[in-house]
Amino acid sequence: MSSSSAREQPSTSKESFEDFYTEVKEIEKRDSVLTPTQQIDRLLRPGSTYFNLNPFEVLQIEPEVEVADIKKRYRTLSILVHPDKNHDNQERAQLAFDIVSRAWKILENELSRKKCLEVYEEAKGRTDKMIAEKRKKLKKEGRPMEPIPEDDPTKYKHAIYVMVMKLFADMERRRQKLDQRDQEERKRKRETEIEEEERIKSDREWQQNFEESRQSRVNSWHDFQSGTSKSKKTKKQKHMTGMMVPPKFKPESR
Repeated sequence: MSSSSAREQPSTSKESFEDFYTEVKEIEKRDSVLTPTQQIDRLLRPGSTYFNLNPFEVLQIEPEVEVADIKKRYRTLSILVHPDKNHDNQERAQLAFDIVSRAWKILENELSRKKCLEVYEEAKGRTDKMIAEKRKKLKKEGRPMEPIPEDDPTKYKHAIYVMVMKLFADMERRRQKLDQRDQEERKRKRETEIEEEERIKSDREWQQNFEESRQSRVNSWHDFQSGTSKSKKTKKQKHMTGMMVPPKFKPESR
């Protein structure tokens, strides 16, 4: 029994070493493209607007990694694409640096990182549902044993990747739509506030002008009243002057 166990142990060790070696080679292969120019080009390539919506894609990490590993990856990339390290390409380097920094800010926050992980879960669920529908269709057509492309682990992973991209794009479109609606609402509210401010200002100016002109109106009224009174007196005098006055009676002298 023990000899059998002893015979199995080298095989297990060999498999573990091969897994470790494969992982190391994958890391080396991934790190081999970590040059400043290549990373800047990757982050600013055509279509990068949608690729960079996925912070895991930006930092080239799997969603299962720990936050500490995400931070290490961020530091590595941020140093590579930092404008101070790319004097000949500072403008594009700054754009790439901003993209990397934004990805890290999303993933260091627990709530936003959780939302990103939910995108991956939904993508996997939708992909599995799509595969189930394909198998159901083949079974209905009498070809239940016929393979489908997603039977290949690489193609299955790629299908999930494509779905993740789509979901992040959908999420961004919803965010932009909400932002636009919010901006329009704020603009409408501000226009209403401006109209109210203008109305209050106009009322205040009218009241001020009314108060300032009060004395002028009073004086004008007094002048008018005074002028009317003088006019009536003058007319009366003229009227009296124009009337025929009877001659005075003189007694006859005898």
